[in-house]
Amino acid sequence: MDASSAAANNAAWCDLVCRAAGLPTQTRAGLWSTPTRSPEAYPDGVTLRPGVPAQEVLGSVDDSAGASVKDSFADLDLAPHGYTVLFEARWLVRAVARPGTPLLPWRSIEATTLPRWWAAHGSRVVGAAVLDDPGVRLLLAEDDEGPVAVAALNRSGDGPRTVVGVSNVRVLRGDPETVWADLAVVARQELGPHPLVGYESGADLAPPIATGFATVGPLRVWIR
Repeated sequence: MDASSAAANNAAWCDLVCRAAGLPTQTRAGLWSTPTRSPEAYPDGVTLRPGVPAQEVLGSVDDSAGASVKDSFADLDLAPHGYTVLFEARWLVRAVARPGTPLLPWRSIEATTLPRWWAAHGSRVVGAAVLDDPGVRLLLAEDDEGPVAVAALNRSGDGPRTVVGVSNVRVLRGDPETVWADLAVVARQELGPHPLVGYESGADLAPPIATGFATVGPLRVWIR
């Protein structure tokens, strides 16, 4: 597993979210993009390999104020084109988790319970149509006191290159390390014994690394 696998999985998730919002998308060699503005907190373009020319990236998106690009290998310089770095992060990978029992009371969300996930997540950007994909799980850990954490899983790739992405992790109460350790177990239960990928930044890197994830490369998100 490497940054390319993580970037491809993340682009697949962005594609699902955009298409659920009714937006057109396209994937070509080295680049995923939507020609219209993506939903809030999602990029308009994602590079899938190093060395994609900046002009090719910017030519595939609505290159106006508010445009954003996920520079998956931190090798673009979009500053001359009016962009600034919104944040930097690190790609994460983890080997297949061993079978186990999660410590928290996780549930897989369906369309009827999606409002509970939205409320705990603090956003309605992820539309109900993503649940039509058999490789997607929206997860909510909830006890008698209310929501504990939320996350999203998406499976992508074929054969031995199949991975499961872990994203949208929000810890509302309790220990973040417990949440991340649980997610590795739940991902195996829900979507099969596949390696995990994702990304985090800053202090949010510590819990996944403490529970078996490793960093495999930098990424940047640029915004105009």
